[in-house]
Amino acid sequence: MSATSTSASPEASVRTRVRVPLRFGDGYSVDSELVTFHGLADGQEHLAVVLGNPDATDTPLVRLHSECLTGDVFGSARCDCGPQLREAVERIASRGGYLLYLRQEGRGIGLYNKLDAYALQDQGRDTYAANVELGLPEDGRDYTAAAQMLTALGVDGIDLLSNNPDKAEQLRDLGVSVRDRVPTGVHATPHNLRYLRAKSTGTDHSSAHDLLAGRIA
Repeated sequence: MSATSTSASPEASVRTRVRVPLRFGDGYSVDSELVTFHGLADGQEHLAVVLGNPDATDTPLVRLHSECLTGDVFGSARCDCGPQLREAVERIASRGGYLLYLRQEGRGIGLYNKLDAYALQDQGRDTYAANVELGLPEDGRDYTAAAQMLTALGVDGIDLLSNNPDKAEQLRDLGVSVRDRVPTGVHATPHNLRYLRAKSTGTDHSSAHDLLAGRIA
């Protein structure tokens, strides 16, 4: 379902580091360092968010978070992206690690296409079927740039904060040592239950399996 990765990633390098305090709507705040890069394979402006003290742990906690304007910025309840971002920042900060903020809107199909897919979902399609009907991949994300970013940061091995097994598989194929995949919480609302169910049947997301097993309301 995802884009095909290669086993070798071209080299990238750190471009800029800048300290940025983060503030969330619920009052949580934390200091971070934002890192930009030269030479990323897809030419996108991805960011690494350094949280806590990753040098103090042998295996930093890392999340690959795909950009979601509707969820991350506007608080859309149609997905769980905003709550997952908020959760990931606090969990990584408490342990030490990196949040890679990847410019992969709509699982790689872009903002306008994502909103076109929403319109089809309103007619009854699930999130993956809507993409296919638009002639787009169910999940078009490739994590080559993420692997490059970790290498440029000097990260040898990680624990991956994710419910998506494809992320871990792609990173391993790209030469990143993923020791463990750590599940995120389940952020269900009346508006995103169909979305979470589709993730369970479409991509084997572990959080969505919890939903279907009746472990959350």
